[in-house]
Amino acid sequence: MDFLRPASWEEALAAKAEHPAAVPIAGGTDVMVEINFDHRRPEYLMDLNRIRDLEEWEVGADSVRLGASVPYSRIMEHLRAELPGLALAAHTVASPQIRNRGGVGGNLGTASPAGDAHPALLAAGAEVEAESVRGSRRIPIDAFYTGVKCNALAPDELIRAVHIRKADGPQQFSKVGTRNAMVIAVCAFGLALHPETRTVRTGIGSAAPTPVRARAAEEFLDAALEEGGFWDSGKVITPSLAKRFADLCAAACNPIDDVRGTAGYRRHAVGVMARRTLTWTWESYRGARRTTEGAA
Repeated sequence: MDFLRPASWEEALAAKAEHPAAVPIAGGTDVMVEINFDHRRPEYLMDLNRIRDLEEWEVGADSVRLGASVPYSRIMEHLRAELPGLALAAHTVASPQIRNRGGVGGNLGTASPAGDAHPALLAAGAEVEAESVRGSRRIPIDAFYTGVKCNALAPDELIRAVHIRKADGPQQFSKVGTRNAMVIAVCAFGLALHPETRTVRTGIGSAAPTPVRARAAEEFLDAALEEGGFWDSGKVITPSLAKRFADLCAAACNPIDDVRGTAGYRRHAVGVMARRTLTWTWESYRGARRTTEGAA
């Protein structure tokens, strides 16, 4: 195994063009596990730790440009207001040591359905900034996951950043695991309310071959909230509406039985998380409306 250590982004792109099979490594929290268990034996490893641009972020008027190697701990500390769903997901990542090393770019590159960042990125509607010597492009998160641990990157492309729309409403993340820390998700669920567009987005992890959205559930809830006047009135969501949403989220799953949980349990757990996160986010929305109305 040869080790490549580019000093700049341009050198990294050139190295990736010359060695398309080279596996990039920054935090190493995913890649090194696969190597240590002999699940992967790449011909080339490309160390990206000298490229400081990957550890930086920019908060714009409408979105955040998050460098691929920004550690989860910094997301938790500095971007909780702008990216609340992702910050909550970051809290559930392994241990403090791994949260200080791992970043969203690693989750995306590995594309494991159990990656903690995926549900939050799907719910927020992120875009992945990919680049090669041929140029740069943005890949919508909905088109990024193409199969089990497969993504839409071309062989010569690297992930430079993720563009995530700043939250315009409450967001939540929930995860089921076999213990409280250092655990791979049995299943996970992300939910984001977008009051500006009066829409809802979801993200489901570890309950299908790829991270997925519960599109039928979103369409149902979008219509129910609009037709029922919920956005304008801020009234309480009825139990029947929440149950239907939860059932549709569970139906969006296509899970497997494995050592962490059965397919039936995963479907059930996703439904429970969907109902709970809907209740939590909607109560936050109602509270914000009351505060705004009181100030007026």
